[in-house]
Amino acid sequence: MQILTDKSMLVTGATGGLGSAVVRAFLREGAFVTGAARRWSSEDAAAGLLKIQADLTTLEGAEAAVRAAQQARGRLDAVVHLVGAFAIDGPIAVTTVDTWDRMLATNVRSAFLVFRAALAASEPGALSRLIAVGARAGLQASPGMAAYAVSKAALHALIENLAAEVTGRGVTVNAVLPSVIDTPPNRAAMPAADYSKWVTPESIAETLVWLVSDAARDTSGALIPVYGRS
Repeated sequence: MQILTDKSMLVTGATGGLGSAVVRAFLREGAFVTGAARRWSSEDAAAGLLKIQADLTTLEGAEAAVRAAQQARGRLDAVVHLVGAFAIDGPIAVTTVDTWDRMLATNVRSAFLVFRAALAASEPGALSRLIAVGARAGLQASPGMAAYAVSKAALHALIENLAAEVTGRGVTVNAVLPSVIDTPPNRAAMPAADYSKWVTPESIAETLVWLVSDAARDTSGALIPVYGRS
């Protein structure tokens, strides 16, 4: 039995290694998905998927993506924000301002703008789920990774504060926190790693399916570890 039948979803970062797996999982469970990404290819097509091209680090891009998702089905039930980036320069003393700003813009600002747009545009009782992807690094000290780790820690704080703000509105706000995700780019970057310990995109997608489903209606403000075996 499909558990997301007819739910209207906005999935951001829909074309990445994680995004593709999440879109497939939501479609499998009967949801209508509006996918937002900077770029799409002709291969990124599936029944029940509406493709939107947008830069979600901008106010205009975030509002356009939310508007498109609402207009497609007349409502928006859930936003699953997967946009993220990883970059490191080494210790703070050599971390560039560009890397610092880029991590904050991609990992925090985009979430703020998308969630802000969704809440502002939704009628009371319509929107029910806001979900983001944080990171294990945002909870643990990560020498040499400050820009990334701080941006994810800020995202976690956004999730917890937003969950507290919308208590009583029927909206749950949560984040999943992966360790290293088993994607081709990560394998190429760390060829000597033990991939069997990493978490797969499909495993994260199943957790997200549950968070969107009615079964998770009482879970909010949670930072849920999805660490694989690492």
